[in-house]
Amino acid sequence: MHDIDVIVVGAGHNGLISAIMLARQGLNVTVLEEKEIVGGAAKTEYPFAKAPGLGTSTASYLLGVMPPELIQKLGANIDLIRRDPHYFLPTTDGRYLLFGSDKNTLRDQFLTFFSERDWRANEALTTEISQIRDDLAPSWLMEPLSLNETADRFIRPALRNVFMDLVTRPTEEYLARFGFESELLMAMYAVTDGFSGLSGSFGTPGTGMNFLVHNMCRLPGADGTFMIVRGGMGSIARELLRLAQEAGVNVVTSAGVKRIATRSGIASGVELSDGRELNAKVVMTGCDPFKMREMVGKESLPLAFNQKMDGWKRMGTTMKVNLALDRLPTFTCLPENRGQHNGTIHLLPQGDNIVDHIRRGYEAVQQGVLADFPTIEWYIHTQADPSLMDSQGRHNAAFFVQWVPYELSNSTWEKEEDRYVAHLFSIAEQFAPGFTDSVVDTFTLTPKKIESHIGIRHGHIHHIDNTFGMDQRMPYATPIEGLYSCSAGCHPAGSVLGAAGHNAAERVWKDLNG
Repeated sequence: MHDIDVIVVGAGHNGLISAIMLARQGLNVTVLEEKEIVGGAAKTEYPFAKAPGLGTSTASYLLGVMPPELIQKLGANIDLIRRDPHYFLPTTDGRYLLFGSDKNTLRDQFLTFFSERDWRANEALTTEISQIRDDLAPSWLMEPLSLNETADRFIRPALRNVFMDLVTRPTEEYLARFGFESELLMAMYAVTDGFSGLSGSFGTPGTGMNFLVHNMCRLPGADGTFMIVRGGMGSIARELLRLAQEAGVNVVTSAGVKRIATRSGIASGVELSDGRELNAKVVMTGCDPFKMREMVGKESLPLAFNQKMDGWKRMGTTMKVNLALDRLPTFTCLPENRGQHNGTIHLLPQGDNIVDHIRRGYEAVQQGVLADFPTIEWYIHTQADPSLMDSQGRHNAAFFVQWVPYELSNSTWEKEEDRYVAHLFSIAEQFAPGFTDSVVDTFTLTPKKIESHIGIRHGHIHHIDNTFGMDQRMPYATPIEGLYSCSAGCHPAGSVLGAAGHNAAERVWKDLNG
């Protein structure tokens, strides 16, 4: 480890991408990862004691918003599977929708179970968001501009005001433009795209930014949808590791960084947990910004920057219940298998006043209380990707639960986790009776377990809320000379995107070459 040019702290996807790009420029790059394997949140693991041969993507679970231009530039070979259908909206009253490539069948379902007005609203939303997606895409592989500059430079004139309102206002205000008749449909889009990973709900400004981020899917063959990675999300990490090693990067696992060293206000290297010290011209952090601040010392950063970071702080509010199932669930509204298990299954409150119910659930969570019916996105990937099934043909699945408290006000997660998981099973039973009996094992990540298992401070899966956009996120170049960030907290956003790794590496190369 002599004559290191760049030390990258953290071997998540962004850190590995930065390392690849800088090593290809001829720099001596070392990546230090505290865990035993690389990948950060993008891992394929085998966490089930009762089904040890069943693999699953324990944390991040789909690839959607990574720019295809970045994948091509890296030369990465990622085997993707389109989910078709990609959404399944079941109900307890016999209605359902299967969103996929078969538009005629989808239209028939809309007209049968919802309305012509809902169909027109859905089509108008899909058309407009795809136009904004195409316009905005080039901005993701460059340094961020302000909101106004981004709109003026990238968004077609007819949609500039729409774009400005979308990314600064509550999600439901954007969705209301299209005139959905069904509150359930509006809630589905708001929850899965606008609220996912956020500490925010109906009425929260900036949730539209998160909505847009989750609609930036441009992967080949995706048709605007998130895709399954064959072999789980760990396949991405393994491919990036291969490319990094091919470029000459020295990747060291089980090598936690205790401290980022500075000399005369300039980053000079790191001290490892075992006491070793390594010097480098540049220190790049792929870990979350708050962990970076702990390692460099809050006192080393300017007051104004610390205040800005304090403004970003949000506690994680998402929970992931990984499941091993001995069979696929049978939904009352659609008993026959028509591909509904491949897509995101939306379990939402039923009946009237759905938005108010969801809003009250978020308010309860803000008080440290578990919601009675949190919104649930249910994933089952092994029907589309049987490579992860075990020898007994068991399926992986997961509940992505929005929202739960980081800390409980009147109890502890240790006391409540098993009870609450059982309660979530009872919600699934309303849509798919008999589901509970199919559960072989669970591996649950509460926000606090996300923090310990993955290493993200506060258990926030996006590092920084995606309500913050463009130049309001973590900068690539910190106020400390020689210290950079390629975190998911940087522009463009969090969500296994990779652009922050690309953009931060370009900034380092530019600064080194003056």
